[in-house]
Amino acid sequence: MSTYLFELPTTGAISFGDFCVDTTASNAYASHIAEATQARANLRGVLKVIKRTDTDDKDYLRLIKVLDDYLPYLHGIMACVASGDIRLKSEPQFSWRTTLSAHLFHMSPRIVLASLHADLASSLLTYAFALSNFARVTVSSLGSYEHDRAISEIERKAKDEKLNFAVTMLCRASGIFTYMSEKVLLDWDKAGEGASGRPPDLSKEVNSALAKMALADAQTLAIRKFLSKSAYDNAVSPGPPLPKSHPSIPLIFKFHLECVSLYSSARTLAMTPGSARPSSPSSNPDSNAEVCVELRRYLADASAFHAALAHKWLGVDAGESGVHERGGEAVAWLLWAKKELEDMKEGGLGIAVGRDREKRGRKGRVADELESVSVFLKHYKKINDSLTFQPVPKQQDLQARIPTGILAVHAKPYKPPSPAFGPGSVEYARLQTESLALLEEDDSSGDEAVASSANPRTYAGAGSYF
Repeated sequence: MSTYLFELPTTGAISFGDFCVDTTASNAYASHIAEATQARANLRGVLKVIKRTDTDDKDYLRLIKVLDDYLPYLHGIMACVASGDIRLKSEPQFSWRTTLSAHLFHMSPRIVLASLHADLASSLLTYAFALSNFARVTVSSLGSYEHDRAISEIERKAKDEKLNFAVTMLCRASGIFTYMSEKVLLDWDKAGEGASGRPPDLSKEVNSALAKMALADAQTLAIRKFLSKSAYDNAVSPGPPLPKSHPSIPLIFKFHLECVSLYSSARTLAMTPGSARPSSPSSNPDSNAEVCVELRRYLADASAFHAALAHKWLGVDAGESGVHERGGEAVAWLLWAKKELEDMKEGGLGIAVGRDREKRGRKGRVADELESVSVFLKHYKKINDSLTFQPVPKQQDLQARIPTGILAVHAKPYKPPSPAFGPGSVEYARLQTESLALLEEDDSSGDEAVASSANPRTYAGAGSYF
């Protein structure tokens, strides 16, 4: 299944010079304030271009680079405000369009958020969206290469590496969402600046949900890479017997079970803002909004799909590891998986209007897995009905046998960049080091002068009387 496609926000123009006052005697940060304004203007420009560009042509890599340039400047201004080197004449107001909130007519309204923390949170959210979308574009360019019999081993491995690159992008996105929920939004709360009236996009629960979703998306791609070689070897005659290159089956179903857990937890968290509406009035139209239905459906669909695949591989494991002793269990698992996939195919996956191509792709994946399950089920059922005659357990009996999932990948913790200027920056540290060195020189010179005045008799024979 394809990863989630985020709609990217846009933001209004702003000049840091309108509300930032350099309080240093030499106006050391005046030029940096102007550079910060330019860096943010670049971010605004790229977001506007992406908004007007077709999905397949959006330049997410350029957006990532522009954010890499802007964030150090924003951290620099925040560090200088905290140290008193820059004073705020007034509370800064940043406008952003929200893209995860549910709206009438699917419109993304522009909201105004106060404080520098708001712009940091919105910029980091956009950063994580861009990484996730970039991973999606990377995967889309690969096609179903592992099922292509004409592909060479070198080409297959090269595409495996691109798939692994997409996994890395999603792990980075997960780390940023986690950093948002555990650090940035908490700091914003502590600052007490414009904390009321936030949209769901900037809630701790939703960002925690997005962290789990990005990690589950990364794990989904990691499973695909894990099965790449065996899928290629099995392309001619899918089903049993499995090729020698096939990886550990218990690892496969445990990976899928962990995806089920992550997507399910993410959906629960994503529903939280909708049920807990703020009691204080707000001018922002998104303060009482829910997370958009597309995201909730995506999480529900992904959870159900991975549950079906976990049941499929539990059945294959039972059939391959001991068909004579566990033939009935293999049939039971595969019957369960088949029913789940048939329900998905008949009911349709809950993809939003306007994403027809994505909907067709997911339905195709469900149909492919249904065909694969049917092949395994036919094989194991034939053996059980004619040779082993093992009883077929009921579904409730199988529930107790479902193991715990395991992670194949881990989120990459986000490390904020050093400020471009001010406290914490490389330049600031260098100046501090030079100042300390000068002080040490002065102290050393002063000590020598004191020693010289205390003991002025340094000529030969000083103090001797003849």
